Amino acid sequence: MRKREPERPPPYAIDREILEREVVIEVFRASGPGGQHVNKTESALRITHPPSGVVVISQDSPSQFRNRETAFKRLVERLERLNIVPKKRIPTRPGKAARERRIETKKQVGRKKATRGRIRGDE
Repeated sequence: MRKREPERPPPYAIDREILEREVVIEVFRASGPGGQHVNKTESALRITHPPSGVVVISQDSPSQFRNRETAFKRLVERLERLNIVPKKRIPTRPGKAARERRIETKKQVGRKKATRGRIRGDE
């Protein structure tokens, strides 16, 4: 399955009423244990949110209503994560203390490696 490109960038609406108008809901039979009841009822849901390309599946419960609620909760969680757009980092020069710490750790590593060599006089 190919991952769809989002139709529009974040922020995405997470209000239930708006989401219900935007999403495409598919109903299918759930897989897994459950016997004849699972094989007869179409209780699993697949919700596709075309603006973001997010697809959520819920087949946890034998009830389609509960699966719908679970799927919408999962969709809202995914959209909330997508709505967080990190700020663009402005590169800055390291401060004097940071440069001194880096040099000090390099010196410590050098001293440690110097002790690993051959001991003079064993040749």
